[in-house]
Amino acid sequence: MRSFNSNVAPKAMTVVCSDDELRVSLTDGRTLTVPLAWFPRLSHASSDARADCELMGDGEGIYWPQVDEDISVAGLLAGQPSFEAKKAFV
Repeated sequence: MRSFNSNVAPKAMTVVCSDDELRVSLTDGRTLTVPLAWFPRLSHASSDARADCELMGDGEGIYWPQVDEDISVAGLLAGQPSFEAKKAFV
């Protein structure tokens, strides 16, 4: 029987940005989907800029060089929008 190791954090495997949402597939089999409005730099970027992303730290985060946006998987799992989005919601 396999045991569950809760010390291993899931990491991003694939990232897809549509006009409305960010979808991240994780190594543990889950897929996270969050509103793109949580990340104003991405929501205002072109589709080409949104498609140009890199996995950081073996999938611990995602970076979009054309818009200088980086998002951690831990932040996505915690349901944290960007600081810029938090200011817009106030």
